[in-house]
Amino acid sequence: MPFPIDALKERKFAAAGLSALLAALLGFVVIPDDFGLRLVIYGGYWVVLMTVVIFVWAACRSLRPWPMIFPGSAGERWAWLGVAGCALLLLVHEAYGFKVLMDEAMLLGTSMSMHLGREALVPMRAHDIVGHFQLLDGQLDKRPLLFPFLVSLLHDTTGYRPENPWVLNTLLTFVFMGLVHLLGRRLTGRAAGGLAAVLLLAGLPLLAQNATGAGFELLNLTMLAATLWLGMRWLERRESDTLTAFCYAGVLLAQVRYESVVFLLPVGLLVLWGWRLERRVVLSWPVVLVPLLLMLYPLQHRLFTVRDSAWELASQPGYTKVFSPDYISANVGHALNFLFDTTGDVSNSLVLSALGVLALPFLALWVVRILRRAPAEPAPAVGLAFFAVGFAVWLGIMLCYFWGRFDDPVIRRLSLPLHLLMALAVVLVISQFDRAGRSWRWVLGLLVLALAARSIPAMARHAYTMAYNPGLEVAWRREFIAARPERDYLVIDQDSVIWITHQVSSTPVLQARNRSEVIAFNLRNRSFSAIYVFQRFNIDPETGRLVVERADDLGPAYTLEVVAEKRFAPLKVSRISRVTVVRPASVPPPLPEPAPLEKLTKAERENVRRAYFDNFIKNLP
Repeated sequence: MPFPIDALKERKFAAAGLSALLAALLGFVVIPDDFGLRLVIYGGYWVVLMTVVIFVWAACRSLRPWPMIFPGSAGERWAWLGVAGCALLLLVHEAYGFKVLMDEAMLLGTSMSMHLGREALVPMRAHDIVGHFQLLDGQLDKRPLLFPFLVSLLHDTTGYRPENPWVLNTLLTFVFMGLVHLLGRRLTGRAAGGLAAVLLLAGLPLLAQNATGAGFELLNLTMLAATLWLGMRWLERRESDTLTAFCYAGVLLAQVRYESVVFLLPVGLLVLWGWRLERRVVLSWPVVLVPLLLMLYPLQHRLFTVRDSAWELASQPGYTKVFSPDYISANVGHALNFLFDTTGDVSNSLVLSALGVLALPFLALWVVRILRRAPAEPAPAVGLAFFAVGFAVWLGIMLCYFWGRFDDPVIRRLSLPLHLLMALAVVLVISQFDRAGRSWRWVLGLLVLALAARSIPAMARHAYTMAYNPGLEVAWRREFIAARPERDYLVIDQDSVIWITHQVSSTPVLQARNRSEVIAFNLRNRSFSAIYVFQRFNIDPETGRLVVERADDLGPAYTLEVVAEKRFAPLKVSRISRVTVVRPASVPPPLPEPAPLEKLTKAERENVRRAYFDNFIKNLP
């Protein structure tokens, strides 16, 4: 090593190497797929809990010398008031709701299982059994576990509610905007620089859309900003608690979104750079454990090997490879189409896009200069320069992704890290061109004007939200549930997780189609007050006839009675119907006439009840 290591540090360093080797062998080689997925299901909650506890402990110890007081000067108070106002602005123009159908439903379902059984499972079968709602079956989801874990903590402390993801994202909105302000201040040396970065992001309707949704995008941005800020702090205070907080922030960031694992690259580089500046190895025992905690990621990623459908290639016909350089040119075009749309009907910010795209080339040149002279440069500059490498790798992955089209209503949210980078690049470039800081008042004034003239009207119209039909359908389902608070009915829906997370018994369409005799049994025995089915229909423009979509077709065994229907798009109708008759293809033989209960002994009556209940459980849909 180029710098000395004492005996204790040498033992820690050896233990860290052994930990990394063991994690690599177990995560990628030794543990078979099925056992690895079971480890995630039954151990994932506890691994994330340990990681969060250590992170909070280390962050509190690291920040303890830092004065955590309300800003003293009037200028400071006005700046933080502006940050809070911008965060509030993101929340008031958008209605809370489920904005991205399967992502948000799956995350909520996992949080439900974590809350009820400490298992990382999405419930796929759940039923009200004699007034008690029970999860009967589930599967491991491909999405990392930090977001559902945090939502499960809200369930634990406030009671289970499907709305708890919105509570978490509301809190994260204020935390994220505060971190952006801190980052902008550190990069520019001025509170006005931090406020300018906040204003740039406050004018982004895409951010408002996700702040009021139930997805993990706000958490991803928050952990990304927190990790960057802690990386800057690590270069300034090169001691074990700061290192622990920084490394564990990186681990948690990797547990939010799949692709966020690439930011472990700049985390590792900054750790090594801090050691070089300190001329000694700084280690703590919690950091030694980091590779073992990261093992959760490759184990859960086995889903993409075991379950081919996890990549969702079938949703985009014509694609055979998930990642390919061949997709770059098309994805660049889609990105520019989204960034520079002038209609106001998509969730972009023309101001941030124009300024950000102009600033990015200057940022690239600045990064090269900073990395060449890193020992003489301030910690915030070096920290951003290293993280810019991570952003570049992340952007390369997005552009090589088969579904990396930023103008797609479902995929737009993936561009949020790019918008964060552009906001930081803009304020950094302004500070480099105006070192005296005379232009900041003009910059802030123009950003406020742009916010009022363009961003607020676009957010108020929220045409981008109304264009996403699955999100509107979820809101309609929630209205249906609210009108029937007893929730003692069964719903057949290919998206059964939505109903289950609202504590309504549900089963998928395919299950109901293949096991119509089970639905007939429950209908005949009045297991539920009613059995409903959610279906989508296409309208034949020539005849006006409704044609049920194939995935929603229950087949000829079912007779349905329309309860409600609504149109969310031209030539498409969504309908909720009641099942009135089920004629399964195979009819069970008639049962012998049972003896009246009053003629049986008490023990015989109990056996009859138990046998019926066992049969009832087996025949739940």
